[in-house]
Amino acid sequence: MLDFLFKLLDSGSLSPHGICLIWRPELLWSNALADAAIGLAYCSISIALGAVVSRRSDIAFGWVFWCFVTFILACGATHFISIVTLWWPIYGVEAMVKVITAIASVATAIILWPLVPRILNLPSPQLLRLANESLTLRIAERDRALQALEQVTNERAKTEEMLRQAQKMEAIGQLTGGIAHDFNNLLNVVVANLERIERLLPDQSPLLRPVKDAMAGADRAAALTHKLLAFARNQPLRPVRVEVNALLGALTELLRGAVGGRIVVETNFSLDLWAVTVDPNQLENAVLNLAVNARDAMEENQSSRLQITTSNIDRSDAIHIGGLRADQDYVMIEVIDTGVGMPEEVARRAFEPFFTTKPLGQGTGLGLSQVFGFVKQSGGHADIFSKAGLGTRVQLFLPSLGPERPQPVSYEVQDMPGHPRSQGALTAR
Repeated sequence: MLDFLFKLLDSGSLSPHGICLIWRPELLWSNALADAAIGLAYCSISIALGAVVSRRSDIAFGWVFWCFVTFILACGATHFISIVTLWWPIYGVEAMVKVITAIASVATAIILWPLVPRILNLPSPQLLRLANESLTLRIAERDRALQALEQVTNERAKTEEMLRQAQKMEAIGQLTGGIAHDFNNLLNVVVANLERIERLLPDQSPLLRPVKDAMAGADRAAALTHKLLAFARNQPLRPVRVEVNALLGALTELLRGAVGGRIVVETNFSLDLWAVTVDPNQLENAVLNLAVNARDAMEENQSSRLQITTSNIDRSDAIHIGGLRADQDYVMIEVIDTGVGMPEEVARRAFEPFFTTKPLGQGTGLGLSQVFGFVKQSGGHADIFSKAGLGTRVQLFLPSLGPERPQPVSYEVQDMPGHPRSQGALTAR
């Protein structure tokens, strides 16, 4: 083996390639420069391929690129050896480089052919673009689905919160009604005995004044009980047909006196407002309660305004308002003030009995709860919307009789004296 290598590398009996070219300079330098350019190009290509493959580990069949790098470097080496053999006959080295090049070339070819079908199955740029567009559409659909799911979740959470609030108000109402009913029975006993004592005492008795004070306190307790019963929806109502615009119009002057002269009271009534069936006295008390609460939340200055509006809510709109029946028409009374407003957590509890933000002794916390109880007992619904510094809006929804529809007119044929029935006269019933 060593003898073979020595013989292969022995160049003593050989002549350089330049002799074949008769040492003509133009031939020598043409071959030399061409081989140098080809060798440098091969080296540059192999370095570029190696840099790409080494930095992009995600390239499919990356190891095949390294085979090409080896093959191209070997080809470049043969061209550099060809330059040397122009002047030095190192044909044995050239043969060894060509053998290495041949091995790299054949190995690359053998490896490449089985990979051709797999390479052809790789997605083209157009397919990748289409796949990317499809993926983008799916991501957009997923985002829309997530957004819709989030919206449904938020609506569900809001509905659950409304249900919990309604259940809490129902429980508070039941408890309040029971307490108020029992307290009212006890109060009747107290009032009856105070009245008996008052009748038995002489006019100049020193006990007469304390008894009258006790009677006044009992009357205030009776009024408080009445408010509790109103929230518990146990107060006796006398519902009649009511034209809301007429009732509120007659109440406007009383409201102006109740809220003070420096607070502007504005009204905006719907001209074709439907009629409702409610207790008119309780409706007046409810609106007056709202006006007084609004007055307490406003300062008496030129910018303070109390607005009362009315409008119709038909059943197609009622389905979009929480707490309303979808098969019922409503009349909405809206009371809007420009007061200090309430934070969300305070507005959520505004209808609860005895809940108040007023200082001690300035309010019982039963005004709004009485309004809530009256509206609920009348088959309606009440909402309150408020933000700190932006005023308060209270909406009362009362079941309406709906739009007035003309009654169908029926006719009957009456006999006329002396004429057959077929010639009778038509009269409306």
